[in-house]
Amino acid sequence: MIKLFKVKEKQRELAENANGKTPVKKQSAGELRLHKDISELNLPKSCTISFPNGKDDLMNFEVTIRPDEGYYLGGTFLFSFQVSPIYPHEAPKVKCKTKVYHPNIDLEGNVCLNILREDWKPVLNINTIIYGLFHLFTEPNYEDPLNHDAAAVLRDNPKLFESNVRRAMSGGYVGQTLFPRCI
Repeated sequence: MIKLFKVKEKQRELAENANGKTPVKKQSAGELRLHKDISELNLPKSCTISFPNGKDDLMNFEVTIRPDEGYYLGGTFLFSFQVSPIYPHEAPKVKCKTKVYHPNIDLEGNVCLNILREDWKPVLNINTIIYGLFHLFTEPNYEDPLNHDAAAVLRDNPKLFESNVRRAMSGGYVGQTLFPRCI
């Protein structure tokens, strides 16, 4: 029975191609949900979204965050999002493409945000993730770090942490690590 459906579908595709039409690609449930999420985005003024592969590739996009308060004021941070076809049952993969001195973002760009891991639920959406990322810059969390050195400095000496963030964002060294300018 299944083979009959595949044969019928193949015949329909061939007929459409013969008529000069391009075959219509069906959207996955994840793509449909993502399209809905993106159309309903309500971003802060300091966040923007872009589609480097074009609007046809909704499953891969970038978000730029420019914090308007806190330690990271004036910085520009780029995040890449890769969304699975089974979204929203699986959280998107989010990476920070800007090297940053931050307790919750390691030097490879991995992000420690609970809603991207154990607290992900299908009722959450892209808007929630972007607000979560924005919140990491306004309220860095030293209690759940990926960059343990930055977390220890934030916990023990907030003034030194602020100085390190400014130096890193200006394109300087913090310890042995050189950070690119992001101001």
